[in-house]
Amino acid sequence: MRYNLIRKMDISNGPGVRVSIFMQGCAFHCKNCFNSETWDFKGGKEFTDETIEKVLDLCDKDQVKGLSILGGEPMHPANIEGTTKLAKAFKEKYPNKDIWAWSGFKFEELKDKEAMNYIDVLVDGTYKDELHDPTLKWKGSSNQRVIDVQKSEEKNEVVLLK
Repeated sequence: MRYNLIRKMDISNGPGVRVSIFMQGCAFHCKNCFNSETWDFKGGKEFTDETIEKVLDLCDKDQVKGLSILGGEPMHPANIEGTTKLAKAFKEKYPNKDIWAWSGFKFEELKDKEAMNYIDVLVDGTYKDELHDPTLKWKGSSNQRVIDVQKSEEKNEVVLLK
């Protein structure tokens, strides 16, 4: 598994100041994707235990509200193991901080994956250029959903973040 970039102080991918990691590799190839440099599964840098430690260290500041995991596609079969390992380590170290993740896969396809045990908010669905709306919060197109994962798991139905 590989990653493309780590942002130490991100204010555009979730609420508050966050650490963001962009996973490398995506098979969706959405038209006008804002991050097409992450499509190639062979690009970027190797994702290792040291990468996880670096992310955790960057999150160890009071002003950091949480971790954002984007891509590429963090939930692709080639990436989900590393995404899960990172999310689990983060929640063990920072149980009071949140994890936001973006995926082209739908919540219904992911709900039984271990990674979902640690993710607080999932923005799901592929980006659709024809549904692009710059006024939307946390998503690029109107077909995408911002989902409260833990409430959705409790109710066994999709609960949108309010």
